[in-house]
Amino acid sequence: MRIALFLIYLFISYNGRCQLSVPKLKQSLNLLMDQEWKDHSFSGVVLVANHGKPVFFESRGYRNFDTKTVLGKNDLFELASVSKQFTAMIILMLKEKGPLGIDDDIARYIPDLPWSGITIRHLLTHTSGLPDYQSIMDKHWDKSKVADNIDCIEYLKKYPEPLHFRPGQKYEYSNTGYLLLASIAEKATGKFFPDVLNERIFKPLKMKTAALRTPATRRKVSNFAMGYIFDSTKNSYQNAELYPESNYTIWLGHRKGPGRISMNASDLFKWDKALYTPLLISDATMEEAFTPYSLLDGTKSNYGFGWELQQDVKLGKVVQHTGDNPGYHTLIKRFTEKELTIIILNNNASDRVHEIQKSIRELLVSTYLK
Repeated sequence: MRIALFLIYLFISYNGRCQLSVPKLKQSLNLLMDQEWKDHSFSGVVLVANHGKPVFFESRGYRNFDTKTVLGKNDLFELASVSKQFTAMIILMLKEKGPLGIDDDIARYIPDLPWSGITIRHLLTHTSGLPDYQSIMDKHWDKSKVADNIDCIEYLKKYPEPLHFRPGQKYEYSNTGYLLLASIAEKATGKFFPDVLNERIFKPLKMKTAALRTPATRRKVSNFAMGYIFDSTKNSYQNAELYPESNYTIWLGHRKGPGRISMNASDLFKWDKALYTPLLISDATMEEAFTPYSLLDGTKSNYGFGWELQQDVKLGKVVQHTGDNPGYHTLIKRFTEKELTIIILNNNASDRVHEIQKSIRELLVSTYLK
């Protein structure tokens, strides 16, 4: 009885401390964001969650720097390469349902490519050695036109470049691989990739703001946070689309797979919660997605299927991804053993995103987890 009472006392005391620490955490995070906006003009949304519940969800900055329209925490953002986890999930769902296997040769779905020996697994894990499609398109494409996946694949065939290495030999981040994955999903389903995303992920999870949008369609969304970059010559933030180095987002504006998914932080959090359940794929397949790829020499690549993988000394396994497009930096960082999540969506190309997530991580360790 004494032992039982002691354990109950410990439980109440521990949970009491946790409950008391949440306001302290919120206060610290609010101070952090206030300081980031004041000192570094960080514009964006930060959501921090514990065991499926937000403990902090706030925004700072502007949705539109030209009109000084204040950013809201439910405004939509371009996710950039955070989109890759959704492309990978579609492939894993198709693998479980049977239309394809992740060790299938990609020639089965996209014939006449100038390379051999590349599997879907290689595409998922960035170990294919494929050349960069964007570089090829930049050299040869008529930029007065807007390219889609079919155009990009045609140019990969028309202007072939050698593989950078033997498939499976190295890890090398590849947007080409994820563009091909979206086209493989279309071939396997006979459907347009945005429709596949809607039917299999966004609608079942009630992610109402989530979609694969072109630059033209996202301009029609009234609460879309447009991307800005700082122009030192004008000493102000300017719309990223006005600059030549950002033009690829326009003339490659119909590509699918590597990026272009947009949504608000609330919907990205719905996605995070679903990943702890078998709603989309089995636990076994999810575990495979979160397992580092073994290269041909036996070393680990620290990338699974659409996810960067790390180990935190205090918080355990980290499953994360970042995104970077002109005007945008995005991040979802999941400490899966503790069921802690950090989401940061930024719309003024701030290089502070990684520093902010480090600060949040320290606050979680020092304030919330004690």
